[in-house]
Amino acid sequence: MRISRAALHFWEEPCISGTGGSGAIFFTGCNLKCIFCQNAAISENGPGREISVKELCDIFFDLKNQGAHNINLVTPSHFVPGIRESILLAKEKGFDLPFVYNSSAYESVETLRTLEGLIDIYLPDFKYMDSGMAKNYSHAADYPEVAKIAVAEMVRQTGSFVFADSLMKRGVIVRHLLLPLGVKNAVSVIDCLYDTYGDNIWLSLMSQYTPLYDSGTLSSEQKKRLAPFPELHRKVTKREYNKLLNHCFDRNIQNVFIQEGDVALDSFIPAFRN
Repeated sequence: MRISRAALHFWEEPCISGTGGSGAIFFTGCNLKCIFCQNAAISENGPGREISVKELCDIFFDLKNQGAHNINLVTPSHFVPGIRESILLAKEKGFDLPFVYNSSAYESVETLRTLEGLIDIYLPDFKYMDSGMAKNYSHAADYPEVAKIAVAEMVRQTGSFVFADSLMKRGVIVRHLLLPLGVKNAVSVIDCLYDTYGDNIWLSLMSQYTPLYDSGTLSSEQKKRLAPFPELHRKVTKREYNKLLNHCFDRNIQNVFIQEGDVALDSFIPAFRN
């Protein structure tokens, strides 16, 4: 396993970060290649250090001692076997914080089933219902079908959500990052989820898309991949985001997190290091 960062994180949904922060562990690499990835510095085999099962277990306890409300496993899919062993080891030692599985939802159901009983909260993205967008932006035309099956397995494992002291202890929160010119796709995502699960899951609708094309942070290869898609070179407009929110209000969706103000800021991108 390789990790790029382990620290308290205060910018997740309020029921995840709380007041003490979420114990976020950012794993190096990713099983998707989204051309707009805000964590591209680590998602494409960037900085990171190798750790053992025991070392990861020790990190769980260290984050707990710092006051973390939970352990937030960020982009963990490709290291599940080691993560599973670390969780089992931690539980043998009496570890009692919830584990959050924070992923792209581009997941194998067989892999998810190896985590049954070990993950308390699933925090997947649901990026696309439009397979064309999925192909162009993430090189995964099959993303919509894969994600639907994966989210179904996540909901099956956790059941109805549970809160205590304003913190989620169990359940599923599905995120959707609105992209420029992406309202139609976003509405399809919301309709699919709400038609399937109603208010048994939470939604989190994010407007924080940060255009990186002219930021100077991308490699020449990453910039080359973004070049053919000028729509991704700008922020999401307030009008676009309000359209999505109005759709949720029209459907009377109750359990939804929204973002207010200008949140497309570089400050939302963590600093990664070896």
